[in-house]
Amino acid sequence: MRVAYTFEHCWHRVPGGTGISAIEVAKELRHIEGLDLIGVAGRHRRPPTEGYMPPVKVAALPLGGPILYEMWTRFRWPKVESVIEDLQLVHSTTILPPATNLPLVVTIHDLAFLRHPEFFTARGNKMFTRSLNILQDRASLILCSSMSTYRDCLYAGFEEWRLRHVPLGVTTHEVSDVDRARVRETYSLPDDFVLFVGTLEPRKNLARLVEALSLIDNAPPLVIVGMEGWGDEAPLSGHDIRFTGFVPSHDLPALYNLCTVFAFPSIMEGYGLPVIEAMAHGAPVVTSRGTSTEEVAGGAAILVDPLDVSSIASGIRESLAARDAWSSRSRDRAVQVPWSETARATFSAYCELLDEA
Repeated sequence: MRVAYTFEHCWHRVPGGTGISAIEVAKELRHIEGLDLIGVAGRHRRPPTEGYMPPVKVAALPLGGPILYEMWTRFRWPKVESVIEDLQLVHSTTILPPATNLPLVVTIHDLAFLRHPEFFTARGNKMFTRSLNILQDRASLILCSSMSTYRDCLYAGFEEWRLRHVPLGVTTHEVSDVDRARVRETYSLPDDFVLFVGTLEPRKNLARLVEALSLIDNAPPLVIVGMEGWGDEAPLSGHDIRFTGFVPSHDLPALYNLCTVFAFPSIMEGYGLPVIEAMAHGAPVVTSRGTSTEEVAGGAAILVDPLDVSSIASGIRESLAARDAWSSRSRDRAVQVPWSETARATFSAYCELLDEA
């Protein structure tokens, strides 16, 4: 079985969770007997964003970046099969559909732009809408990262027979005393801190998180890990906040392990990889009720109303008061969701599609 697998987003300034999941699933897929997985991306003068190197050989199309997405969605060119011979199907690992005449499997992480267009740029909304229209016409199977996304795909008009629930996974890394000391020094971390990891954008709900911390007596500082995304929110203030900016992936496990509480009260996610990553490394987690992150947490996190500052504050207080118990629950939950299961379900989708072809 010869499958093309898209990696163009690994060259984005902020590849985010879609980049991580594409890489981690590919790492597992490459070990499946009988599967020849070949990456595809545009032509770039620079390497992928640090920490997002594809784990398989990548065939280069004649152009890349935003112009590639425009050409794919407007003119259905350049075709993936023009640079990879003997392909049987194409797997798009994001909502942005590659040009191909072959059967197309697509991973959709979220359709947040449909429910909250105000969280995205006008250009982004147009591109996502155009991509969604193409997928409704062309996609053979849709892999949904969460049941929340599955339901959103039904809401968007996809037939249920095309949808498959393929949850994401997590890798647990050993964190040594040397790792902890190095990371604490590198980022000037205090002894206790609340951690947030994610792109800085409106739906991440950071303003309410900061306000909630200001309601807690002697609350630890908030350490925010992530690159600036988009949005016109006012500067965060009212609490001791430390910004690290971009942190390479090899430093994240120690950050998760060192934090006192991991707080992720996002308004909407397709999955919420930082939640399960934090759990895998022993962080007590406070996250949103009624979103995909509740699903990801699997009963092992403190759930709060992301639109209620007092609820967020109460959740953080509870986590601070029972850190060890919630840390243990986090680790127990993380072992239930290895990336190998995501890869197995993905390969099953390939087999199902080709058997029907």
